[in-house]
Amino acid sequence: MSKVYYKTSEEIELIRQSSLLVSKTLAEVAKVIKPGVKTIELDKLAESFIRDNGGVPAFLNYNGFPYSLCISPNDQVVHGFPGEYELKDGDIISVDCGVVLNKFYGDSAYTFAVGNVASETLELLDVTKECLQRAIEKAVVGHRVGDISFAVQEHAEAHGYGVVKELVGHGVGFKLHEKPEVPNYGKRGSGIKLEEGVVLAIEPMINLGRAGVKFWKDGWTVSSVDGKPSAHFEHTVAIKKGKADVLSTFEYIEEVLQQKK
Repeated sequence: MSKVYYKTSEEIELIRQSSLLVSKTLAEVAKVIKPGVKTIELDKLAESFIRDNGGVPAFLNYNGFPYSLCISPNDQVVHGFPGEYELKDGDIISVDCGVVLNKFYGDSAYTFAVGNVASETLELLDVTKECLQRAIEKAVVGHRVGDISFAVQEHAEAHGYGVVKELVGHGVGFKLHEKPEVPNYGKRGSGIKLEEGVVLAIEPMINLGRAGVKFWKDGWTVSSVDGKPSAHFEHTVAIKKGKADVLSTFEYIEEVLQQKK
């Protein structure tokens, strides 16, 4: 196993700046999400906003990925390609964004409801966000990665949802993907011990139906095996004593969504 990179408090502040630019980018995207909008338009908006604010899209050309955002509607779990798809009333859409700013990486994702979404799907979004919150509560010195993983699995499965096992959260900061991996399922007390200086991208990916996924021929897109909706929320989080330090935020997004009501 390659090593875990520990960050100084100064480096964590730089990761916070990157993560906040991700959060602001997602809020800009939130402003224009509505039926009839093509997902490629969201991607172009995000790239311009990131560059205008001194950053570089972290996903663009990462291992050959051709876009700045991963945009995954409905049954797509993650890594969907922006394109000509037009958002429809009743869709949900996961938007995952990464930024490099001052050589440090931030990473966050949010699943948006488009128009009038079915109540059972809205509940999936709420519970997935709650899974993220419960995971963050475990992201403190003295716990282990498995405590984060178990918190997600326990809450999701209590609601009858499928927990995606083929894709995981990860360390982040110096690179987009670092050790350790952070699965959304696992045993309490397992995995590496969490210490100050560890920065994680924690990202529950939860399916309304079965846990299984299928991988598309494009080499990137992943969707639920039964075609039911999937939700994805992600924060960049620094491990601290007593309480995790969440470096990204949903506040900007939720302000926009409140204004749109």
